[in-house]
Amino acid sequence: MPKNTPLIIGLMSGTSLDGVDAVLADFSTTSPKTLATTWLPYSSDLREQALRLQTASHDELHVAALLANKLARCYAQAVQQVLINTNISPHQIAAIGCHGQTVRHRPAEGYSLQINNPALLAELTGITVIADFRSRDIAAGGQGAPLVPAFHAEVFGSPSLHRIVLNLGGIANLTDLNPNRSAWGFDCGPGNVLMDAWAEFNTGKRYDAGGHWAAQGCLQPALLGKLAAHEFFRTAPPKSCGRDEFNLPWLTEFLDGSERPEDVQATLLELTSVSVKEAIQQWCGIPAELLVCGGGVHNTTLMERLRHHLPDCRIASTDFLGQPPDWVEAVAFAWLAWRTLTGQPGNLPAATGATGPRILGAIYPA
Repeated sequence: MPKNTPLIIGLMSGTSLDGVDAVLADFSTTSPKTLATTWLPYSSDLREQALRLQTASHDELHVAALLANKLARCYAQAVQQVLINTNISPHQIAAIGCHGQTVRHRPAEGYSLQINNPALLAELTGITVIADFRSRDIAAGGQGAPLVPAFHAEVFGSPSLHRIVLNLGGIANLTDLNPNRSAWGFDCGPGNVLMDAWAEFNTGKRYDAGGHWAAQGCLQPALLGKLAAHEFFRTAPPKSCGRDEFNLPWLTEFLDGSERPEDVQATLLELTSVSVKEAIQQWCGIPAELLVCGGGVHNTTLMERLRHHLPDCRIASTDFLGQPPDWVEAVAFAWLAWRTLTGQPGNLPAATGATGPRILGAIYPA
């Protein structure tokens, strides 16, 4: 079992399927302190297998098992790099919080599937691993997502200011931190997932750096209207989504081939920004501050559109409160692992829809 130490490693590999974020966090103080970070890109083969599992295909069980082993070895490399960077040995780490790679998210059907092999990861690292964070919330009637709002409430809440935390990963999610009511949150639609997929399909690049390609295009209002008609945007929270709802085949259903690719990219960027704005207006109210984290914070064109749509609130990255935006989710899963070890609930029922607080995660001792 884990040593009596406040050091936790958090691992996060999200919807963007670009690689794994790893952080070493110290929980000896009220707000976790990040001691080291690293990012390890996915190999082309690993990423291809993960993408293949997003939809039904031949021999899925075998592919999933092989992918779980590859992911465990990738995660172990990231853990090793963090330890090297800090000159800390495995026995000083209480646990690894490992989210795994989501390949299907179907809470309405009672499951959310994250590919992972936490037993192998524990064996490779010699460190206790905590994984499978979503299934207990789903068992309690929740969606198993988003899980980060509980962490956001812990580290970003203010007794006097209405704040909203916007995570712009592959999927965008909001955490509403209004001092006059209980914290809650929900997924509000695609973050980078559609923009990344369209950029890779047309340019061969994994993403549109800085949103510069989108900035060269012109918004197509008719296309935007068709995309924004997706039922998800009209659904009341609690709600969550993923590649099951927003993917390249879904997008291409609305295209006839005559569109300029950069115009489509500009429209996808606007879909993200408008869906964030409308979700805030409808369900949260305009906050004093909108704190942004995730890869989308580096998309300057997207950030400009958010400022255009939300002119009455201050928009800044989470760096403003001492949490670097690229690492917030990885720190969140370190925090969730710490909650598991200390016997405390990790979900926020107002965000996931669960019937009550639950201790999340399964423990794989070293």
